[in-house]
Amino acid sequence: MSFKSIGEMFFAKRNESPDNTAYMYKESGEWKSVSFREVTDKVEKLAAGLAASGIKKGDKVAIVSANCLEWAMVDYATVSLGAILVTIYPSLLKEQVQYILNDSESKAVFAQDDIQAEKVDEIRKKVKTLESFIIIDEKNSDIKDPWKGFNSIIDDGTEFLQKDDKYVSNAVAGITRNDWLTLIYTSGTTGEPKGAILTHGNLLSNIEAGLKRLTVGPTDTFLSFLPLSHVFERMAGHYLAYYSGAKIAYAESIDTVPINMGEIKPTVMASVPRLYEKMYARVLESVELGSGLKQKIFHWAVGVGREYINKIMYKKPVGATLQYKRNIAYKLVFSKLAERVGGKIRFMISGGAPLSGEIAEFFGAAGIMILEGYGLTETSPLISVNTLDDFRYGTVGQPAPGVDVRIEEDGEISAKGPNIMVGYYKKEADTKEVLDDDGWFHTGDIGHLDEDGFLKITDRKKNILVTAGGKNIAPQPIENIMITSKYIEQFMMIGDRRKFCSAVIVASEDPLKKWADAKGLNYSGFSELVKLPGVQELVRAEIDRLSAGLASYETIKKFFMAPAPFTIESDELTPSLKVKRKVVLEKYAKEIDALYNNGGND
Repeated sequence: MSFKSIGEMFFAKRNESPDNTAYMYKESGEWKSVSFREVTDKVEKLAAGLAASGIKKGDKVAIVSANCLEWAMVDYATVSLGAILVTIYPSLLKEQVQYILNDSESKAVFAQDDIQAEKVDEIRKKVKTLESFIIIDEKNSDIKDPWKGFNSIIDDGTEFLQKDDKYVSNAVAGITRNDWLTLIYTSGTTGEPKGAILTHGNLLSNIEAGLKRLTVGPTDTFLSFLPLSHVFERMAGHYLAYYSGAKIAYAESIDTVPINMGEIKPTVMASVPRLYEKMYARVLESVELGSGLKQKIFHWAVGVGREYINKIMYKKPVGATLQYKRNIAYKLVFSKLAERVGGKIRFMISGGAPLSGEIAEFFGAAGIMILEGYGLTETSPLISVNTLDDFRYGTVGQPAPGVDVRIEEDGEISAKGPNIMVGYYKKEADTKEVLDDDGWFHTGDIGHLDEDGFLKITDRKKNILVTAGGKNIAPQPIENIMITSKYIEQFMMIGDRRKFCSAVIVASEDPLKKWADAKGLNYSGFSELVKLPGVQELVRAEIDRLSAGLASYETIKKFFMAPAPFTIESDELTPSLKVKRKVVLEKYAKEIDALYNNGGND
């Protein structure tokens, strides 16, 4: 069914499947369910409450909150009025929040709790456009003027609808695909954050294209845990899931995802590669702790699984013997891994950053399909995606229906289609840098299309390293190889204008602790752990093992072990868990320079 707006899509479910479960969330240790009728009725009142406070079509409403049912409700209530939602990560500092609120000219702001409200309070006098302040978690809040509770806005809306019960439905009817839906601000790692303007049509076209490639329906359950402030989760785990009539369950936190998977038993999940990398590392670690026989059976099963999934990938006959061996492999080994992710996963989607082809193939061998896709905030985000019927490990799939992709002379990927943003809010020059007069968006990524039309990403254009010897190196594929080591959590390659390549490495804490404990080594905390005798040699051996096949100029000659993991809070990671190269380079400039001045390791 084709819709004119996200609001029209949302309210359609009140008639289509009113009593089906739309959302689930955990409260006081128990999972609670909310039906499509219940959520649409409440959102209608919330939208009316916003209207009562003066919010109208074209106004900006900001939200600074972690994932929760109320986040989804604020989104749908705002966009159903024709207003524009401005998403703000709760991890941002108050100065960054101030910039986004001012730049977007937000008229209202929803804060998750007193912590986020206090952040807004500290800067609100510097944001002249703000008029309304609402706290979502009012049960645990000490609400003070000018803040109002979430439920009081719903009460205002109930009263408002008694006077005009058609107000919200009339507002929805007046919205078109060309109307602005949201402003999503880029992380601003190379300057001021830029607000990408996305329309109702941008997101709807992405949902429609996604559902032509991926079969999702009312029998599916999504486990949502990536930030809804990021366009990837908002499109895939929020709009697309709801559009298809699936059930959306909100994980309690990123740390509880493994537990929540066992409880909810999702059929579909969207994640960034970090989750899959950690799962992969845990599997390999548990195998190493097993007996020699168990290890032998595991590696036999993986070999069988890889042969099987590659036959499927290239559409070749499997054969009765291989099918028989694969069934045994699944029963003996892979069924246990399937149970760890709930036992009902049909497929997982990976996006936001490059996924190692080896890791994707491993899970495919185990019967867990990870379908890698590609896109950016500015493309709503979907540009391409692998599917259950057509996939290639190490690629991000074929272009989505309706999206054209071309490779420029310098290897940059450009895309054109109904998913491309209007531009950056109030930043005409920045818009012209990436969006040409013919509507092609220049992604800043380097890649190529193979003979079957699958898109392979090499790296970010700005990340390409040019050594002092003039060799061009794409670091991402090499970094993806290195993090397959159970001892390497994060890996950032260095070498631009340098005489050789080096790296800043974050160790995987748990495997390294077990290694140190087995050797009877004493340490207190992560920073001491990575300085223990033998750690450098251990990591060096892993790098050498994984460097087979690399050209000599691509190999890591020296490295520095970071004294703490990269985190969002310490500003080394974006909210989608990508490493901020510039931040890391600045933070460890002294240590990196030492690697090139006869310091570091050999």
